[in-house]
Amino acid sequence: MCGIVGYIGMQQASPIIIEGLKKLEYRGYDSAGIATLNSGIEIRRAEGKLVNLETVLNEKPVEGSLGIGHTRWATHGRPSEINAHPHWAGDIVLVHNGIIENYLELKEELASEGNTFTSETDTEIVAHLVEREFQRCGEFVTAVRDALKLVRGAYAVAVLCASEPDKLVAARKGSPLVVGLGEGENFVGSDIPAMLSHTRDMVFLDDGDLAVFSREAYQITDLDGTVVDRPVKTITWSPAMAEKGGYKHFMLKEIYEQPRAIADTIAGRLKENIGDIYLEDLDLTDEALAAFEKIFIIACGTSWHAGLVGKFYLEKLARVPVEVDIASEFRYRDPIVSEKTLTLVISQSGETADTLAALRESHEKGGRVVSICNVVDSSIARESDGVIYTHAGPEIGVASTKAFTTQLVALYLFAVKMARVRGQMTADQCRVLCEDLVKLPRNIEEVLKTDEHLLEIGRRTMNASDFLFLGRGNQYPIALEGALKLKEISYIHAEGYPAGEMKHGPIALIDENLPVVVVAPDNATYEKVFSNLEEVCARGGQVISIVSRDDARLHDKCEAMVHLPDVPDDLMPIVASVPLQLLAYHIAVLKGTDVDQPRNLAKSVTVE
Repeated sequence: MCGIVGYIGMQQASPIIIEGLKKLEYRGYDSAGIATLNSGIEIRRAEGKLVNLETVLNEKPVEGSLGIGHTRWATHGRPSEINAHPHWAGDIVLVHNGIIENYLELKEELASEGNTFTSETDTEIVAHLVEREFQRCGEFVTAVRDALKLVRGAYAVAVLCASEPDKLVAARKGSPLVVGLGEGENFVGSDIPAMLSHTRDMVFLDDGDLAVFSREAYQITDLDGTVVDRPVKTITWSPAMAEKGGYKHFMLKEIYEQPRAIADTIAGRLKENIGDIYLEDLDLTDEALAAFEKIFIIACGTSWHAGLVGKFYLEKLARVPVEVDIASEFRYRDPIVSEKTLTLVISQSGETADTLAALRESHEKGGRVVSICNVVDSSIARESDGVIYTHAGPEIGVASTKAFTTQLVALYLFAVKMARVRGQMTADQCRVLCEDLVKLPRNIEEVLKTDEHLLEIGRRTMNASDFLFLGRGNQYPIALEGALKLKEISYIHAEGYPAGEMKHGPIALIDENLPVVVVAPDNATYEKVFSNLEEVCARGGQVISIVSRDDARLHDKCEAMVHLPDVPDDLMPIVASVPLQLLAYHIAVLKGTDVDQPRNLAKSVTVE
C-alpha cells in the first residue's frame, strides 16, 4: 500500500518523482503529493489519481533537484487533499507509509506543547516530532533519529529539511524501502519499479535502518547512529518487464505471461538425472527437512488459497501433517510451535505485514521458517531460514495472477523435495513428476486459447449480481480463488464453496439468475461433482463447467463449457486457475471497472 519516491541529484526532481509514482500505482492509492526543495520547500497535493496532481503541477510547477513524492491509501483520515502527503511542520517535510500506533498519545503531547494540526493523519504527528527534535538539537539527521525512537508501529519515511538543501533522509521499520544508486544522483522508493529506468543498483533497507543521501554518496546507520553495511544488489528485471507491452491492462499481460513465469520458476530446479529437486536458496539440509514433524502454511488472500492447495501437495506426496492459517489469525490463537515445526510463509511482495508478524511469531517460539515469495531480498525473504523464489517478474495488477500460479509451482516443487528427503518418493517417481512439470507451460498456453470463448461467457453473465464457484478436493481452493478474482475486479459478489457442501446452505440461493461455475476435472471426485452439477441444473442455475473430460452428459446441462488439457491431478489446480482469471478479467472490462487498480485494494498490504 502507498508509494514513496525520493530523488537527490542534478536533474529536476519533479518529473522523476512523478514517473516513479506512476510505476507504483499498482500498490493502490487515493491521493498523491510532491515536495521539492529549491530556494524553499514547495508542496503540491491532490485527491484522486496522479493525473489530478499532474494538473496541479501544470498550473503551479515546482522546481528543485531534491524532492519526495507519495501516493496515499487512506488509513487515518479520509481520502482528501488535506490528508494527502507530504506533511510538514516548520522546516520539516516528510512522506510516510505504515501506521503509527501511538500517534494519539504523541498528538496529545505535542498539542500540550502548543503544536496545531491541519490533517487527520498519523503522519503529520511525525513531522511535528522531527521538527521539535530539530529545534532542540539543531541537527537534521539526529532529529529524525530521535523522533523515530519515540514512534511505535510501522513506517517507511523520506524526509526533507528546508535548511539542509543537500540532504535526503529515509528510514524504515516494518514497511519496505529500497535505495537506488546512480551517478551523481540517488533515489529511494517503496519498490524497485519506481527507480528501475534510472538505475539497476539497489540497496534494500532492513528494519531499523536510516539512510542519509547526498548527490554523490549515501550512508546507512541504525537509530543510534552506528554505521551498518547493506549489500548492493543488481536487479535483472528490465524496465520493459514492468510495462504493458501492448496489452490493454497489466492484468491481461500478466495472465499471458504465466507460461514464461512458470518456466522460469521451474528452470534449474529439476534434477532429472538423479531424480531430485534443487532449491538453491532453501538453506536447510535434507536431514533438517526430514526431521520436521509438522508444517504450518501461513499466508493472506490469494497466497492463502495457494497454501490450501499446498496442504494437498505436502500431505499426499510427503506424508507430513499440514495446517493452513490466515496470517492475521495465526498469532492470536497461540499456536503450538517447536523445533520440530516448519512454518512455510507465502507472500508475493515479501512485505505483507500480517505474514511477516506470523513469521516472527514462529521464530520466537523456536520454529524454522521457509518462505515463498517473488521479490528478492524482501523482508520476509531476509528473515526466513530459507526461501523459494517464484520467478514471476514484477506483477503490477493488484489482482494476483502469475504470482499465484508460480506459488503453486513452488509449493509443488517443495512438496516433491520433502517427499524425496522423507523417503516417500523414489528417484524414478520424481523423474516422472519432473517430466509433467516441464510440459506445464505448454498446457497453460493451451488454456489461453480459450480466451475468446471466455469473453463470450463474460458477455452472457456480466449483469449477474452474484456468482457461486464450486470445486472439490484440491479444486476447492481454486473455486475460492475464482470467486476472489471476480469480486476483486468486477465488484460482483461471488462465493467459493466446496461442492459437497452445497446442500448445506448455498443451494437455497440457486435460481435462473445465478451463474454457477463448477470446476470439475477428470479425477477421483468427478462423478461426485457431476451429481452436484445436476442439482444446480435442477434448480435452474446457469452452469459454467470447467472440465477436462469430454462428457456428452454435460452438453445439455451447461450454459457454457471450458475444456482443459489433460494433466495430472496435482497440476490441475494450476491449469484450472487460468480460465477463472480470464473470466473475471473479461467481466470486469465489460463492466468498465478499473481492472489494474480496483477500488479500496492495495497490492502490498504492509499494515495490519
